[in-house]
Amino acid sequence: MNILKQSFFLVLAVLSGTALTSCNSNDDNVDAGIEIPGITITDDVDCCSAEEALQVYRFLQTVKIIPELSIVVDGKYNVFAYSKNGTFHTGYNDIYFVATKKETGNYIKNFQITDLKPLMFMTKMKMEHSTPVAPSVEQFNDNYLAVKRGWISFVMNSSEAGSWTVSYNVDVLGKTAALPKTDILVDPLPEGQEWVKSFKVDNETYYISIVNPTDLKTGKNTLQAFVSKKNNPATVPYQLASEKFVIDIDPRMPDMGNHTSPDNEALELKDNGSYEGNVNLTMTGLWRIHFTVKDLKGNVLAGGDDLKDGFSSLYFDVTI
Repeated sequence: MNILKQSFFLVLAVLSGTALTSCNSNDDNVDAGIEIPGITITDDVDCCSAEEALQVYRFLQTVKIIPELSIVVDGKYNVFAYSKNGTFHTGYNDIYFVATKKETGNYIKNFQITDLKPLMFMTKMKMEHSTPVAPSVEQFNDNYLAVKRGWISFVMNSSEAGSWTVSYNVDVLGKTAALPKTDILVDPLPEGQEWVKSFKVDNETYYISIVNPTDLKTGKNTLQAFVSKKNNPATVPYQLASEKFVIDIDPRMPDMGNHTSPDNEALELKDNGSYEGNVNLTMTGLWRIHFTVKDLKGNVLAGGDDLKDGFSSLYFDVTI
């Protein structure tokens, strides 16, 4: 995206209100005392209540805008994209969307983001491939009715070897628009860190995307991951695998004699499509969390091949 276009959307964000804005309904129980910086509270049947708007406003203080992925719909609405730091990195990234009215800045609940499509162009091979994505972009929390969330798990960082674009379609109150393929930068992780791992079963390739591993702390943690299947053609975003697995967890501390920890529980498939288990990190330092992928009968499918230290070669590292 050129500098002029990026500046345009930055100005657009400011004009929409400080860190975006608010909206209201004609709910008789709205607290007239609620104030959001830069906003005049008015009733608006297309929007959320003042209390809901305040919650969204507070949420938006915890994320940062991605200007290049923002778009104007029908000249009436703004759609803004956010991530935790306003950037992307290799592996799992949450991406959030908010729609507002240009005239008032009010948040709009009734909008949809579809066809979220990341593509990497491989420079030498002159070909494109996609990466794992969320099955849909949708409301993720009853407190944030005007915020939609999806995720992208980038299998590679941007480099001379390849560059990334993202595109999507949007519908706001029946008005549609499309963000065309837009250049984005995907940063590498610190050296030695890999938070998306691939494995093969027969001729199929799967990816395990670890959800926000930097949130892990000492003690018992819920560990969440998604398992996606590479598409054919590879330009179609990789969706969640229909096959069901059990993923055993074996955490070790390579700098401390590879000692492990008690009370770890395998990742198993949940109703929301994620795999969840428990990992117990008993002290601070570098942890190498090994995985062994099994089918529901207990047959080892991946991660059973041992390194010289005798542990699964399918792992990710995290320092706490």
